[in-house]
Amino acid sequence: MSDNLQKSGQQDRSRINVHEEWEVRYWTEALGVTREELEKAVSDVGVSANAVREHLNKRK
Repeated sequence: MSDNLQKSGQQDRSRINVHEEWEVRYWTEALGVTREELEKAVSDVGVSANAVREHLNKRK
């Protein structure tokens, strides 16, 4: 996702940036997890949204 909120192009939904508050809000809602769960998953498997999804699904 672009850090420039004025940029109107396609957002990069393939990476998760836990240092941007609006991205954390988006991903916690999209994945149905808490901020802590999201940060732990990113710490465990990296910033790839697909890797984080797979990691979270394996936990359930």
